[in-house]
Amino acid sequence: MQPTAPDHYATLGLDRDCADTQIRAAYRLLAKQHHPDVNGSSRAAVAQTQALNAAYEILNNPARRRKYDCELAARKKPAAVAGKSKLNLTKEGQVRIDDFLRGTTLEVTVNDFANANGAETYELIVPPDTAPGTRFRLSRNDGGFVIVHVKARPDFRFKIRGADLRCDLKINSQRALRGGMESVRNVTGNYLRVVVPPKAARESSAFPARDFPNHAADGVICLCVFSTSPKYASAGT
Repeated sequence: MQPTAPDHYATLGLDRDCADTQIRAAYRLLAKQHHPDVNGSSRAAVAQTQALNAAYEILNNPARRRKYDCELAARKKPAAVAGKSKLNLTKEGQVRIDDFLRGTTLEVTVNDFANANGAETYELIVPPDTAPGTRFRLSRNDGGFVIVHVKARPDFRFKIRGADLRCDLKINSQRALRGGMESVRNVTGNYLRVVVPPKAARESSAFPARDFPNHAADGVICLCVFSTSPKYASAGT
């Protein structure tokens, strides 16, 4: 597999440990959201639909999924390097979006091929209200550090856009015209009420969902972004 091959799990907003039911649910949700008929047959919608179909074709078949997982593991396996062991190593870690708010513990394993003792494993404590993209420094047993770059695990409900955490909210054009209250599920699973002003759904309109929790480190606020389509007012891009 080439390094530029698509990551089918990321396409569906899932991690590699996801269940078969999660794959089907994510595919159905995203296929409806990005269907060309709902998005004016735009090129982006067509391309995204093709990517979703390709991901579902692989991951929904157990045999194809096992083969793909092996290819992923081979792609991500670091190549052996000769010479002296580097004192500092870098590692990327993925954390669920809600764990950035609640805090979590992450097991970090690194491989230094100049280390005769093999793989090294360390425990990283991610405190509550950590901002995505934060870097942590862990001390290595034999000197030096492991620099861990903590990113958000792909999520099919929420997308991180810079300092904003965005979600999708689909309402029909009549409700968008009238405005009113809508229910939105936040990252912790609770449902919040969002006020949609009358005639709000235009080509691009943004409304802060003020009750969403903030990422304290960067002041991140969840936004619902609405745009008009023939059938829906769609949130997010």
